[in-house]
Amino acid sequence: MTHSGAVTHSGAVTPREIYRRMRESVLAEDATLLPAELLAEDLVVETPFSPPGMRRYEGREAWLRFFAERALPVRFHEIRDIAVHDTADPGVIVVEYELSGTVTTTGVTASATFVGVLGVRDGLIRLWREYQDVRAIAEALAA
Repeated sequence: MTHSGAVTHSGAVTPREIYRRMRESVLAEDATLLPAELLAEDLVVETPFSPPGMRRYEGREAWLRFFAERALPVRFHEIRDIAVHDTADPGVIVVEYELSGTVTTTGVTASATFVGVLGVRDGLIRLWREYQDVRAIAEALAA
């Protein structure tokens, strides 16, 4: 794992900087996982462990429509980085993190771990592939 700054010498925004902005957005009052202003038009979002029909979204508009129609009843309050890994592709990082929040409908506080692959091109998110602890999420939402 190598260390890299937020902006390259050429001035291009790095995946680490985009990830930092994603974290801020998740913890904001009007939380969203992937802020619209950071999304490439040809964005691909994949969550391979999600229920069928919710595993892949192609295009910024398809993702935004899905997210608007299915707001999670959770207020996130902490993201703890476990690790951020650079890859051979300077536009791609792999992040491991724990996300904690409170289910707004029940008051249950819980956390789950995630692994995400973030691909950035021209300062915009082109790929977000997230592997979720679906059991922890389901248990928190069902409690």
